[in-house]
Amino acid sequence: MKKSILLAALALLVAASAAQARDVCTVVADARSGKVLLQDGDCESRVTPASTFKLALAVIGYEAGVLTDAHAPVLPFKKGYADWGGDAWRQPTDPARWMQYSVVWYSQRIAEILGRARLEDYAKRFGYGNSDFSGDPGKDNGLERAWISSSLKISPLEQTAFLRKLVTGKLPIRPGVLDKTRAVVETASAGGWRVSGKTGSAYPRHTDGSFNRAAGWGWYVGWAEKGDATLVFARLTQDEKRQSVSAGLRTRDALMRDWPALAARIGR
Repeated sequence: MKKSILLAALALLVAASAAQARDVCTVVADARSGKVLLQDGDCESRVTPASTFKLALAVIGYEAGVLTDAHAPVLPFKKGYADWGGDAWRQPTDPARWMQYSVVWYSQRIAEILGRARLEDYAKRFGYGNSDFSGDPGKDNGLERAWISSSLKISPLEQTAFLRKLVTGKLPIRPGVLDKTRAVVETASAGGWRVSGKTGSAYPRHTDGSFNRAAGWGWYVGWAEKGDATLVFARLTQDEKRQSVSAGLRTRDALMRDWPALAARIGR
């Protein structure tokens, strides 16, 4: 009885949290044909990609030889690095751990090695949003945070276009880069589908440049495979009040719960 009560209480908490965020966009497309099968909401406006950029950065890192495989290079945590992710971020980190724990400082080290010019060149070739790595105006911090509530922006439709090229081998990258990228991406099952993707969380800014922590963006983007079918997807949400759980994690969990119904809705 106590276990049932606890489970019911947890379900109510999840439902209440979901009710305090709105879905901005959900888009699903066929990876092979590119046909958009479902598009709900504003899927054309660009916002910060936040940590969903790690998918593109992994591709760039492997293509440029900065990353070697799922476990190399291992970089040490150093005092002064971003550590708001807790103890999981204060550990030596390889590409698999970087993606698993969404370690910001590892992204920053990769970006520093690549440099702004190469990042912008790859982003333009990949069609990744506005390809702007300038960072905050006047702060010269693009390699630290262009993708986090700063200059780099992308729409949900652009996310799925990039993902489609990635999973179908149409990006201008060397053989093997796709497999290495797939190897570090989180994967789970939903309604018989194998779903792979990346979360992202960030805050919009007030006019004075401060963060609006009551209106956090939440992303979950990726691809789903079942038999011969491959779909690409993006969901973007925005909080309506400040939350204690990452918007990206909540968006991922909601999309995974919704996936069987979404697949049925598009006849898959």
